[in-house]
Amino acid sequence: MRAMVFEGPDRPLQMRDVAVPAIEADDQVLVRVEACGLCRTDLHIIDGDLDKPKLPLIPGHQIVGRVVATGKHVSGISVGERVGVPWLGRTDGDCRFCRSGRENLCESAEFTGYTLDGGFAEYAKAHAAFCFPLPEAAVPLDIAPLLCAGLIGYRTWRLAGGEDNRNIGIYGFGAAAHILTQVANHFGQSVFAFTRPGDEAALSLARELGVAWAGGSDEAPPVTLDAALVFAPLGELMVTALDHVDRGAPVVSGGIHMSDIPAFAYEKLWQERSLMSVANLTRRDGEEFLALAAKIPVTTTVHRYALARTNEALADLRHGRFTGAAVIDLTNGRDRSR
Repeated sequence: MRAMVFEGPDRPLQMRDVAVPAIEADDQVLVRVEACGLCRTDLHIIDGDLDKPKLPLIPGHQIVGRVVATGKHVSGISVGERVGVPWLGRTDGDCRFCRSGRENLCESAEFTGYTLDGGFAEYAKAHAAFCFPLPEAAVPLDIAPLLCAGLIGYRTWRLAGGEDNRNIGIYGFGAAAHILTQVANHFGQSVFAFTRPGDEAALSLARELGVAWAGGSDEAPPVTLDAALVFAPLGELMVTALDHVDRGAPVVSGGIHMSDIPAFAYEKLWQERSLMSVANLTRRDGEEFLALAAKIPVTTTVHRYALARTNEALADLRHGRFTGAAVIDLTNGRDRSR
């Protein structure tokens, strides 16, 4: 099969012909990949910000595909079904975090596209219990961004208070933000979108999605925020957001890696404001969000790249050359943006 292989930090991915993964455990499935979304976490792995990845590695953790083979103990998933494979690839199920419903913090967790080979390939192997069934009618390219941008965005939104908030600030209007805005709109919340100063494309997308206000991250919103979600990997934005949230309000980072948070005066945090991070996801997050996304229904702005153009897609993501989400399409060989 063809796969894009990561061999070490600061090197472009290499197109390789590698063996189709073999099912080695009774709980695994083999998936023929239809689409795989790109995520800023992929950049953090490739750039060396996240150390100790499996090497060599096939990255990619927003996988949509059809099951072509199953281990003998797999139940609930059949050959031919469409599934989604997210970042959380396996947990031990027995540690103190798993036993308390916090499997996202499992000390022995494995992660798709990081410690397990991922979806920048024609086939991927996954543990069946960590796959999500997807609708037969789903368009693979459209649903792929839901499997991380959507799931992590949903967990970030939920830990910030979910539907109980009225005015929500979102810093960094990329893949997660354009999905979460639709969730917030569904619950009648007002979204205040902050982009890189001068990023007219992101501002335009935010306004098209019906935000209450959109401006640069160097601007102040017209109201005091009940919560702020930070998806840009800039620690300084955590401090900036504190200036604009109400008493008792959370500022929640949805990123797995972020630049250092600069020192700030205690008075910014006082009055029970809080800074929080989100780590990974739970399967419950996935089940809840995918059901909600289908109900709303959430739509995605997708830019499609063929597998051979994965390095170009990563560069475009790094430099903010598109709005919405980028997805690697393995359904055909045509290049087009959507």
